[in-house]
Amino acid sequence: METNSVLNVAVIGLGGFARDHHRALAQLEEAGICQVIAACDPDLDCLRSGARDFQFEARRIPVFSHYREMLDAFADSLDIVTVPTPIPLHAEMHRACVEAGIACYLEKPPTCYDVELEEMLQVEANAKRKTNVGFNFIIEPQRQALKHRLLVGEFGTLREVRLLGLWPRTDAYFRRSNWAGRLTLNGAPVLDSIFGNAMAHYTHNVLFWAGVNDLFDWSPVTTMTAEMYRAHAIEGTDTLFAIAQTGSGVSLRFAMTHACDGSHRQREEVICDDATIEYTVGKDYKIRWRDGREEVESVGGSDLLRENLAAYIAYCKGELPRPMTTLTDCRPFVRLNTLAYVAAGHIATVTPSQVNVSAASATGDIYRSLKNIETVAERFLSEGQFPTEQDVEWSSPGSSASDTANFLPVLAEMSNSCAYTITGSKR
Repeated sequence: METNSVLNVAVIGLGGFARDHHRALAQLEEAGICQVIAACDPDLDCLRSGARDFQFEARRIPVFSHYREMLDAFADSLDIVTVPTPIPLHAEMHRACVEAGIACYLEKPPTCYDVELEEMLQVEANAKRKTNVGFNFIIEPQRQALKHRLLVGEFGTLREVRLLGLWPRTDAYFRRSNWAGRLTLNGAPVLDSIFGNAMAHYTHNVLFWAGVNDLFDWSPVTTMTAEMYRAHAIEGTDTLFAIAQTGSGVSLRFAMTHACDGSHRQREEVICDDATIEYTVGKDYKIRWRDGREEVESVGGSDLLRENLAAYIAYCKGELPRPMTTLTDCRPFVRLNTLAYVAAGHIATVTPSQVNVSAASATGDIYRSLKNIETVAERFLSEGQFPTEQDVEWSSPGSSASDTANFLPVLAEMSNSCAYTITGSKR
C-alpha cells in the first residue's frame, strides 16, 4: 500500500460499539485518512437506523445483511475491516478477513479462552498484515513515556501492579444480549466478565506495566489465587479478587466488580522500590517518590478509538512498524482470563441479604451492590487480604492454579452449578 493512498475500510455491525467505530471512521474520512465503502448488520432495525444516522446514502455506502456477502462483494477493494462484534463471533470473523486477504481491526477481547486464541494465531500466520486488537489505552503517550522510565530503572525495581475497578452495571446490562454474563454459549467458552470484557482494557494495561523486556511487552501470569462472586442473576462472575505472579517476577492484584453503585472508579497502581505510580485513565497520573516528592500530570481525555483506528491505518500504509496490540501480544491477557476460572474453582452466589439494591435514577433499572464492596476492595489492594481473610459475611474461599489444563472440567462444573436459568435476546 502506498503511503499517500486513502485506504478503504468496512465495518461489521451497526449496533452497540459498532456505532462508535462508524462515528470515529466518519471523522477520519472527513480528514482524508480513509474511506468507508461498506457496512453490514443482520438486524434490519440497526441497518436502517445506522444508515440514517451515518448518512450512508449521501456517502454512497452500501449495506449488507451478512458480513460474508460484504466481504465477497468488496474483497478486491477493501484494505481494512473493523470487527466491533460480540465476543463469540470474533474468531470466525477474524478468519474470514484473513482468508480474504484483508487487514483486521478486531475489538477487544479477541477471546478469553487460551485454546481459541492459539487457533486464531494459526490463522493469523497467513495474514498479509498483523491484526490490531482494540485495547485502546496502550496508545496513550503518557503511558508509553512512563513505561520507558520503568524500563530504564528510573523508579527502581518494579515489584507490583494493582488494579481497582468499580464499574456499576444494572440488571439490564446483563440482558442486552444472549452472551452477556455467560460462561458458555452453544457449548463453547465465552467467559464474559468485568475483567475479560467491560474492563478488559485495564486488565491488559496491568500486564503491559508488568512487561519488563520492552515497551511492547506484556508479562504472562504463571500462578494465581482467586475468589469469584456473582451478585446478579447471571451464569458467570461479576466480581473478581485475584493475586497473581508473572514470569518477570512482578506481583499483580485485581479487585474488580460490577456489583457496586455510584460512579465508575478505576485506578492502576505501579509499585517500585523508589516510587509508586497512580494512573487514572482520563484524569491524571501521580508519581509519589519515597523521598516525599510528587509528580502530577494530566492524562487527558482524547478520542482513543479514533487515535487507534488512525494508528492502524498508518501501520497498514507502512507508516508505523506495528499495531498497538497484536494478537500475539494478547497471549498474557487471554491466559490470565482462562487461568482465573481454574484458580477460583467456583463462583460463589451471594445471598440477597448481602446485596444492596437501588434504582438507577435515569431508567428505574436495578443496581445490585455487594455490602461494603469498596472498603473490602481497597483493603484487599492495600493489604492483600481476600474477602475470606477479612471475614466478610458474603465471602467464600477460592483456590490457586498455575496451569489451565483443567479449565474445561472447571468451566462445566461452574455452568452446571449455576442456580439461575439463563435467558437472553437473540441479538
